[in-house]
Amino acid sequence: MLRLGLCCLFKKAPIRFRSATAKFVKELDRPRQLARLDELCLDNARALVAAIEEIHKLGIGAFRVSSPLLPLYTHPEVGYRLEELPNGEEITETLSSVKALKEKYHIRLSFHPDQFTLLSSPRPEVTAASLKELDYQAMLAVLIGADVINIHGGGVYGDKSSTLLRLMEQVSALPEPIRSRLTLENDDHSYTIKDLFPVCEKLSIPLVYDVHHHRCNPDGLTINEATEACIQIWRQLGREPHFHISSPKFGWQGKPKPHADFINIEDFPVEWMHIDATIDVEAKAKELAVLKLRKELVLPHWCAAGD
Repeated sequence: MLRLGLCCLFKKAPIRFRSATAKFVKELDRPRQLARLDELCLDNARALVAAIEEIHKLGIGAFRVSSPLLPLYTHPEVGYRLEELPNGEEITETLSSVKALKEKYHIRLSFHPDQFTLLSSPRPEVTAASLKELDYQAMLAVLIGADVINIHGGGVYGDKSSTLLRLMEQVSALPEPIRSRLTLENDDHSYTIKDLFPVCEKLSIPLVYDVHHHRCNPDGLTINEATEACIQIWRQLGREPHFHISSPKFGWQGKPKPHADFINIEDFPVEWMHIDATIDVEAKAKELAVLKLRKELVLPHWCAAGD
């Protein structure tokens, strides 16, 4: 059955994840930096536990964890490791408890690094920073039991074929904790399902199908063809397919890229109605949008179905 997913934040539920700017933290001496970061990390670890409890209560089947859960972890000047923090052991234990909860409630967890995390860039410093970020997210994924770290192909850099070869070389060299969770997603500008399917098939990594991006950046494939291509790779790997859905804020006649508060039911592909898959709902109204879509699709409370 369909498993709808919430992305990162809540609209109504009183659960918040804290952050900090590098500019502020850099003004502190190192002991005070670590004390401040420790406070934020512990609060965010506890908030993640509360988030899993909340989506279980709401009957939502998946949750995309915010990438900066541990603020500034990979920053070149103020970055840190959990072992350096005063409450590092408690933070680690709290994050580990998330894995037990997600297994208890049949909830799927994922990460989606920002657009600056690239494995296709011709600039070595960009690749190095991206690998550092992916290593951090894989560390978190192992702790909490997340099975997806999803990235885009990046820019074309004047030569799509060469860029895809560079991407393949980088993916092939990834350590197992990253590669076993890495997925590629079609985007709304550069890389389509048709571009990425041969890459994912050759590397045996899953392809996340974003139908909104496909509509913004078509490639000649129908929604059914794109859906089946993605399902094929996921199922060959023995894993549950993962998709993204969103609606355009200004309608399809305006600027279609910004996301709307809710999903227009007419934008939900009929081809997805009877598949077993995770559908991340990318909508500004967050859990309210997920619950509205679930009602319109006449889907049951996730955990009732899971149990």
